[in-house]
Amino acid sequence: MTTQRTIAGKPVNPIGLGCMSLSWAYGVPPGEEYGAQLLNRALDLGYNHLDTANIYGLGHNETLLGQALKGRRDEFFLATKMGIVVEGPSRGIDCSPEAIRRNIDLSLGRLQTDRVDLYYMHRFDPKVPVAEMMGAMAELVVEGKVGSVGVSEWSAAHIREAHAVHPIAAVQTEYSLWSRNPEIAVLDTCRELGITFVAFSPVGRGVLANGVRDVDALAEKDLRRTMPRFNAENWPKNLALIDRFNAIAAREGVTPAQLSLAWVLAQGDHVVTIPGTASIPHLEENIARWDWQMSAELAAELDALINRETVAGPRYSPAMQATIDTEEFA
Repeated sequence: MTTQRTIAGKPVNPIGLGCMSLSWAYGVPPGEEYGAQLLNRALDLGYNHLDTANIYGLGHNETLLGQALKGRRDEFFLATKMGIVVEGPSRGIDCSPEAIRRNIDLSLGRLQTDRVDLYYMHRFDPKVPVAEMMGAMAELVVEGKVGSVGVSEWSAAHIREAHAVHPIAAVQTEYSLWSRNPEIAVLDTCRELGITFVAFSPVGRGVLANGVRDVDALAEKDLRRTMPRFNAENWPKNLALIDRFNAIAAREGVTPAQLSLAWVLAQGDHVVTIPGTASIPHLEENIARWDWQMSAELAAELDALINRETVAGPRYSPAMQATIDTEEFA
């Protein structure tokens, strides 16, 4: 494993920062002052790949980044996304050329910048031909608003189709010991095509960072309450795996989060991670051992403990899974 990794030819720390939880999803987000402190602390620590999206807090996350880091824009690789549409309780997907163009201008305004380094389509839109989606993204590259193009939760077949129209720099998909779907096809496809694979939720929604013990203690609107792995039937089985995982981390002299991140990064030199956090101490913990490498024997031990056969429950509810293009295990 090399310590230097790249996206679109630009160097990034293998561990970046997913910014979503500063605005949405996991309970009550922190105040804006603390969020700004966390973002600046991230740059001070060496995080140089920050990942956001227009949907995180319905624009709040991009606005927070723009305000907190407007004097430090050249210090980090900035990625944002478009494509998920929220109207009240309903969600949809719109990656039409019109939506792509409209949303980049809105994102640039909130981020207080004239360009993003990486612009993702957050989900695959089956209503729009791939050539039309990628054509619109390519135009933004030519115009200088976007440095490179990415896709999130797309299947290997659609990645190949899109890459043939315009080079894809990065594919972002959930990946950790307990969410292994990219191993079906996407991980190898990215390696073959020279695409950086960006692993989101690399510590398993906090589970592989020992961040969840009592599901009932999660905030009422915490996203994890809707996920099958956290329900009354599946959680006790998964918690038993986590206890064994935590014991291995203690034996190795690292924290569970650090062990989780090292496993993800060991899956290929084309892999980078973006763990999210709303805690400065956790931010510091995640990057503290960024260059620690595990042995092949340890990786095999972890593979045998936590995998698609041993984890109880699918990663998403049926309604959420319907929006995901990434391959599923039979």
